[in-house]
Amino acid sequence: MGSERRERMRVLGARLRALRAEAGLTGAALAQRAGVGQPTVSKVETGRMVPSVDVLDRLCRALNLDESVAGEVHDLLVAVESAIATDSEPAGLPAGLVVDDAVRGARSVRSFQCVVLPALLQSAEYARHVFESAPDSTPEAVGRAVAARVERQSVLFEPGRESVFVLTEAVLRTWPGTPALMLAQLDRLLAVESLSTVRLGVIPWRRPVPLLPRHGFTLCDQQAVVVEAFTGERVSVDSAEVAAYEETFDRFQGAAVFGDEARELLLRVMKEFRELGDTVTP
Repeated sequence: MGSERRERMRVLGARLRALRAEAGLTGAALAQRAGVGQPTVSKVETGRMVPSVDVLDRLCRALNLDESVAGEVHDLLVAVESAIATDSEPAGLPAGLVVDDAVRGARSVRSFQCVVLPALLQSAEYARHVFESAPDSTPEAVGRAVAARVERQSVLFEPGRESVFVLTEAVLRTWPGTPALMLAQLDRLLAVESLSTVRLGVIPWRRPVPLLPRHGFTLCDQQAVVVEAFTGERVSVDSAEVAAYEETFDRFQGAAVFGDEARELLLRVMKEFRELGDTVTP
């Protein structure tokens, strides 16, 4: 993360922390008033998380900020987003954290994937393979990226959030490493699927897809879409493009199975990986 970006995140967080102190609120009290998780308030105030516009609006209302102060805070967020747009990571740090940054402050996340598991659902070892596949990656950079990805997955457990994931069955069968790695990964999917804040759907290979998927994408709060291509990720806030991806997501979601059917499919794939055992080497 660039120094300018870090500094602007720190300034935004410090300003919100000062405003909370002036209001005589604890972080927990502010989180409750705003309808966000306490970890979100803590991460924003310490400069470790960029809030979405929706989250920032919630915090401003919970703090009873007048129009001028709320405008000042939003200007600080614009400055952070500007730094993100122009920031470049140091050489050797794998790409692939854009989607992580985009979803951290979103209250509603909808992700479709046709090859690789969504970032929020990846186990540490699966994520390690994802980052190691990036050009010019180094062990140190991969380790930092994996740690950051796993830490950001805590948003799945925050109340008031909704995460919907739709995968093709191909995602479950496109695997790195060993069958044992995928057994652990699929077990994680079963655990996450049971969360009240998460819906996990799979499009079985026996069903035709409503349209041919070309890449994965993630929608954040109906305000932005992270489009994932082979060469990298980009964030679009163009309303027409976001709306087009929302319609596309709805079509894929309509073809997916959820609940018991999704769990049965996961268990069936796990059985096949067990049968593979350690006969396949990376």
